[in-house]
Amino acid sequence: MTVLVFLIIISLSFYVFYKVKYFRSKLPAEKKWISSKSGIALGCFIALFGVNQLFIHLSTISIIVSVVFILVGGINILGGIKSYKFYLPLAIQETEQNLK
Repeated sequence: MTVLVFLIIISLSFYVFYKVKYFRSKLPAEKKWISSKSGIALGCFIALFGVNQLFIHLSTISIIVSVVFILVGGINILGGIKSYKFYLPLAIQETEQNLK
């Protein structure tokens, strides 16, 4: 359970880090690429929070809420990975054009 709390804090820290990096970025494709990484971190946070709730309480409502959190987190992670793969080449191309 301590490991889950540590992972929750780490994923929340990555989410905040990427959101700050998002607001400081000026290139549009790079912003979307960074936003997808923050979406992955947020999905990890939500899913790990749901898993952690399974270990804390074992009532019916708690299990339902935990499963919903895990599903929403998983969907957020998969969507973030998909957009990460889409925007990575665009961000690289945009950065190369900006350096010229």
